[in-house]
Amino acid sequence: MSDLVTAITTGITAFTATNIDDIVILTLLFSQINKTFRSGHILAGQYLGFAGLILASLPGFFGGLIIPQDWIRLLGLMPIIIGMSSLLKREEDAPEAVEEETEPACPSIIASFISPQTCNVAAIAFANGSDNISVYVPLFANSELDSLLVILSIFFSLVGVWCYAAYKLTYLPAIANFLTENGNTFVPCILIGLGIFIVTENGIWTLLSVVSSYIFSLILSFNTQSSSEEQKKLSI
Repeated sequence: MSDLVTAITTGITAFTATNIDDIVILTLLFSQINKTFRSGHILAGQYLGFAGLILASLPGFFGGLIIPQDWIRLLGLMPIIIGMSSLLKREEDAPEAVEEETEPACPSIIASFISPQTCNVAAIAFANGSDNISVYVPLFANSELDSLLVILSIFFSLVGVWCYAAYKLTYLPAIANFLTENGNTFVPCILIGLGIFIVTENGIWTLLSVVSSYIFSLILSFNTQSSSEEQKKLSI
């Protein structure tokens, strides 16, 4: 009985300590839900990315590590690519364009897992959690099989709890208003900063990348607004 309690406590503590920052990322992702990017994509992608982290860490249970840490760090390029793509395509995200997108109202579980949106979320989850592997490998290596199964059960249960908590956070008035007004600009900048931090592990470069990408997004917004005003004048 004491071993079970110890395994449960270890699982909760290890998951909370290594995934507390995921709440922020998940909240930002849930704030971007629309007709082509649904909560199911985020849930499936988060589970898929976390499963990848577990698979990469499980060799620690057998005494080894398959994927070098430096290779995993390169996955930080994925959030950078997604963030830059979102910034450059902001003008294409007008309501009219979104209305033209069609997707089944209730996409199947299989469709959610194989969709590009899910893969993007999974890549972000895996890249953001790459440092977790250094914690999970020794944790798994020092666990008996029954304790390991309990810890993994706790881990995967808490992934759902994390997603639910992040989803509910988007409905808090202060957070909802901020994300509604600034989400399209703020989220890509955070993704770029996250990718820079994963690749370089340098806080200064991360801060500079977030600030510079935000300034870049403001310039894009100004140019887009100027172009639309010119088009209105010409039409008149």
